[in-house]
Amino acid sequence: MAGMALSSDEIERYARHLVLREVGGPGQARLKAGRVLVIGAGGLGAPLIQYLAAAGIGTIGIVDDDTVSLSNLQRQIIHGTPDIGRPKVESAAEAVARLNPHVRVETHACRLTPENAPALLEGYDLVADGSDNFSTRYAVSDACFAGKKPLVTAALGAFDGSLTTIRAHETGSGGEPNPTYRCLFPSPPPPGSVAPCAEAGVLGALAGVMGSLMAMEVIRGLAGFGEPLVGRLLMVDARSMRFETLHYAWDPDNPLNGAGVRTGPEAAPAEQTPQPR
Repeated sequence: MAGMALSSDEIERYARHLVLREVGGPGQARLKAGRVLVIGAGGLGAPLIQYLAAAGIGTIGIVDDDTVSLSNLQRQIIHGTPDIGRPKVESAAEAVARLNPHVRVETHACRLTPENAPALLEGYDLVADGSDNFSTRYAVSDACFAGKKPLVTAALGAFDGSLTTIRAHETGSGGEPNPTYRCLFPSPPPPGSVAPCAEAGVLGALAGVMGSLMAMEVIRGLAGFGEPLVGRLLMVDARSMRFETLHYAWDPDNPLNGAGVRTGPEAAPAEQTPQPR
């Protein structure tokens, strides 16, 4: 991979990756060449960004319009007490620089919307969504489908989490399109049915578990080993420490790549009004 040779410092830094048969030099070079856009530098994004940086992802983009507050620090471990009041993208970028100077960070201090999503996603190889509301999740997944970007997306509850990979721009082994996010969640839950984190609470270490699982899914996808969670929703129950996998499939009625959907630049998903979580 031209221009992606590892320096002597990087060879020592990534030594435990390089001895893995599934990663090795070629896989580490793919990680170094990788460009990952992370949506959210909060509970999921904090551990995700740290492990992507430690793994040697060449470029990490971070999208977040929030500032660090004291109540964030119970789970958003990329930020520290002195960062209270600072933009999360700045705090996260400094943490990455301390951890791995070989990683480039691109900060986007804004909220992702259906309007700005295509421009934000442009130039990245893969998107990892750690947002905390349904409107952002739908905007990200729709933009990834339109831009033909793989998406790793996770969600947190008080004591539970979920994770899947969406590659809806590709077809599965049976020739059918891979499922979209809208095949898994056709519409958002009714307003008020899901309590926000500030009301429901969240176990801090669970955010670390789910963010780390996101990082592992991203790393596997870029390095090119293992089986991605396409058509599989990994569910984690922190009360019983139980991991379960739900299989889901392409829905021919979904508004993105369903059987009756027009293809081409004029095609657009059906209008939805997702409610914040």
